[in-house]
Amino acid sequence: MSTPAFDDRADCYDALIDWPKRLANEEPFYRGLFERNGVRRVLDAACGTGRHAAMFRSWGCAVEAADLSPAMIAQCQRQFGESPTLRWVVRPFDQTVEPAESFDAAICVGNSLALAADIATAERAVRQMLSAVRPGGVCVLQVLNLWHLPDGPTVWQKCKRVPLDGVDHVLVKGVHRAGNRGFVDLVDLTLMPDGVVPRYDCPTFLGLEAADVVRMAGQAGAREVRCYGGYRGAAYERDRSTDLIVVAER
Repeated sequence: MSTPAFDDRADCYDALIDWPKRLANEEPFYRGLFERNGVRRVLDAACGTGRHAAMFRSWGCAVEAADLSPAMIAQCQRQFGESPTLRWVVRPFDQTVEPAESFDAAICVGNSLALAADIATAERAVRQMLSAVRPGGVCVLQVLNLWHLPDGPTVWQKCKRVPLDGVDHVLVKGVHRAGNRGFVDLVDLTLMPDGVVPRYDCPTFLGLEAADVVRMAGQAGAREVRCYGGYRGAAYERDRSTDLIVVAER
């Protein structure tokens, strides 16, 4: 799911992520999960620029990938095309997916659930994702574990110089916590012949507790819910884990 800060900057969002490294880290987790649960049909409920959807399609899965942002979906279509087994849809993740129970798995990763406007929206999103999954299917929810960050200072994560549309940009990304809210700090410096054109964005996200997400999944009909602190299967620790990954089986 995208915020206005990401909506017209899909290219910058994509450039900030080392996708080969990220997907190589996550692939064993998803392959094992999909094999254990007989997953052949996948819903990517907040697909961003579509990298996970394209990976699942390369494994032979049929994938429907949705995002709130038309710009993100347009980039997905340009980069990966469309086919009967790879479908792109502009749709918020708290909107009903039809027909119900038509997928073996649903994912909502990249901190997308935390980008919901409020807890009620996040609850609706989890309910819609689990409703889209057949009995015996599985839902994966991944968010940044806000509580491992210090309260106050920005933790700077990335600084990259990249060409976008023939013009060099310097992209800087960080994240910080203020109480129970998180903020993504984005700086985009466009390097023009006559100077630098800056752009600054600071989208906010929810501080979701593990208990919050487990409760949402349970209320939405999950029969078993497990929490992890990363894609290697480590136990979730509130004060130390970088990620919160919730696997809910219906």
